[in-house]
Amino acid sequence: MNGNKRLIFHIDVNSAYLSWEAVYRLQHGDKVDLRNICSVVGGSEQSRHGIVLAKSIPAKKFKVTTGETLYNARQKCPGLLVVPPRYELYMQCSNALNEILQEYTNKIQRFSVDESFLDFSNMENLYPDPIKLAEEIGTRIKKELGFTVNIGISNNKLLAKVASDFQKPDKIHTLFPHEIKNKMWKLPVEDLFMVGRATLPKLHKLNIYTIGELANYDLSLLTYHLKSHGRLIWNYANGIDDSEVKADKNIDMKGIGNSTTIPYDVRDRETIQLIILSLAEMVGERLRKSENYCKVISISIRSSDFTNYSHQRKLVCPTDSTQKIAETASELFNESWKGEHVRHVGVHVTDLSTNAFYQYDILDSRNVDKMRDLDKVIDKIRLKYGQKSIVRSSFIKSGVKNMSGGVGEDEYLVMSNLL
Repeated sequence: MNGNKRLIFHIDVNSAYLSWEAVYRLQHGDKVDLRNICSVVGGSEQSRHGIVLAKSIPAKKFKVTTGETLYNARQKCPGLLVVPPRYELYMQCSNALNEILQEYTNKIQRFSVDESFLDFSNMENLYPDPIKLAEEIGTRIKKELGFTVNIGISNNKLLAKVASDFQKPDKIHTLFPHEIKNKMWKLPVEDLFMVGRATLPKLHKLNIYTIGELANYDLSLLTYHLKSHGRLIWNYANGIDDSEVKADKNIDMKGIGNSTTIPYDVRDRETIQLIILSLAEMVGERLRKSENYCKVISISIRSSDFTNYSHQRKLVCPTDSTQKIAETASELFNESWKGEHVRHVGVHVTDLSTNAFYQYDILDSRNVDKMRDLDKVIDKIRLKYGQKSIVRSSFIKSGVKNMSGGVGEDEYLVMSNLL
């Protein structure tokens, strides 16, 4: 399709989890709007290991950031109100949003629980004015559902997504190719999609500090330093993206998890690490099968005296790698375990997004493609010949199954009809 004829919207819910929580509470009698006070959606207030999943604008003014620990957030903002996440509610809100969007086009790709791409290409007879269309959609969402969205408009997904991240909340922004120089190139390079915290210092070493400097950097030198990821972000800095809006690529679960109850007390770290790896094998396979990536990895532990605790971490870059899930879960266990006897272990992944985009962690970029290819090959072999057809050497004679665990207690299908 001619890129100039394409028309893509990116819909992004403003502070999704917190907005949805606020609307629900107001509808059920609360007098205080969480969006207007220092508040976050996060883990247990008694735990130092919970993380901030969403924050209010007042909390942002205290430098509270998504992904940091609740302990750190409270140090910045002592009066911070923390509310626990309710994923079932959030999926219901996401589905309600999607129902409105489907009234305008059937070419919708749910990029994550709070983001969607809409393709209005070749629909100018029906929608001659993109701005008025965006205003109508945004007004309906606010009036009927009670929360606000940002809408980015362009001729490709990348630029539409960048546009939606301009000034917030409740805004409409365009970013067409002729606007890139004035609207995007002046921005810090870290504002560009796919430039994460690991990539940023590499770019700074090349004296690249703005998106414009990246766009005008010598491509051969950039690929020499950053390999294929360098070419990708150079294309993005120049507004180049030909990916299609893939209809029916929906986030179908709030998360994926596996857990296992051990019939005896486990006292040694090595055995527990093997159990975590076994659970990660199953979680990784199911995550790839769902065609999603995860951004949050967590573990849950129950000791022999029935004490429960959990620990979670938000990744710099989303992943579907078994190795990454296992390594992160093991690190979380090492940070949490105090030597007590363990009877139950769980590994869970949340904050899912479609695998239409992949963001490389430049620190791991040398191995990412190899690990992804290896995971795919292993998945195919196990699908054809069974789970025991390929077993890691560490499981041999260990007494631990190479893939184990049942469905996590907090997991459920939301849109199983789409699978």
